[in-house]
Amino acid sequence: MKQKLQKPVKKQNNNLYIYYIKGRVRDAENRFSPSFIGNWQEEDAAFLFFYQPADDQVAGFVDSDPELELVDKYSMSYADWHGGEVLPFSTDRFWVTPPWADQKAPQEKIPLSIDPGVVFGAGNHPTTRFCLEAIEIACEKGSPDSVIDMGTGTGLLGLAAAALGCSRILALDSNFLAVRTARENIKRNCLDSRVLAVQADARYFVESPADLLIANIHFDVMQQLIAAPAFYEKKWFVLSGLLRSQARYVEKMFYYGPGRLVQRWTDDGIWYTFLAAAGG
Repeated sequence: MKQKLQKPVKKQNNNLYIYYIKGRVRDAENRFSPSFIGNWQEEDAAFLFFYQPADDQVAGFVDSDPELELVDKYSMSYADWHGGEVLPFSTDRFWVTPPWADQKAPQEKIPLSIDPGVVFGAGNHPTTRFCLEAIEIACEKGSPDSVIDMGTGTGLLGLAAAALGCSRILALDSNFLAVRTARENIKRNCLDSRVLAVQADARYFVESPADLLIANIHFDVMQQLIAAPAFYEKKWFVLSGLLRSQARYVEKMFYYGPGRLVQRWTDDGIWYTFLAAAGG
């Protein structure tokens, strides 16, 4: 039986209702009404997302488990959650669009349809666009075949690598809601044969062979990745999500280590993205 894709959000002013719960939420998918979007679990904190208010449902759910505590609840528009409307945007090679947008891709662009749901990675953040540019350069100069996308989120970066010709992409994320969103976007773009999305901790895959490693990820995880000798066995690296002091640390690791920085992007000196390659 074919898995049905979630319906994309069609109106940017749709409200989201978010419940912040202390504790580990289990089996949430089977406990709530159809207005339930998903659970974003961060260690011992959970965020439940709904399209409609669910105060009574959530209160009953929390009361049934003594290990859970409702800390707070929020309501905001879908656009506000993403830091602005989710709109089509382009890079040198790509035209990235949400499935509800009517604009068609220019003839010279590669189209990618991405429904971010409530997962970050829609393209509003400059690091996402920088990563796309870095992947374009890596694919042009290095012709990578195998890719590991660590912290895949919506799956956009892994899909971009696949659209540029990479044939084996492993897209990892520790959060199930992100993996589910990535899988739906993989199906939406008919790239199932090239991209596999898996729920996993990126740190356990640093030794996996790959031509290109993409990590738009929390810095505490990235520190552990770049400290591992196996990390530098890759041919190309796209590293992003870095603030200024964190970027300096990464630059130092490549300066003294077995790799070289190829290009750097920055947004107002706040957010940094690097394209790096193996060897001196």
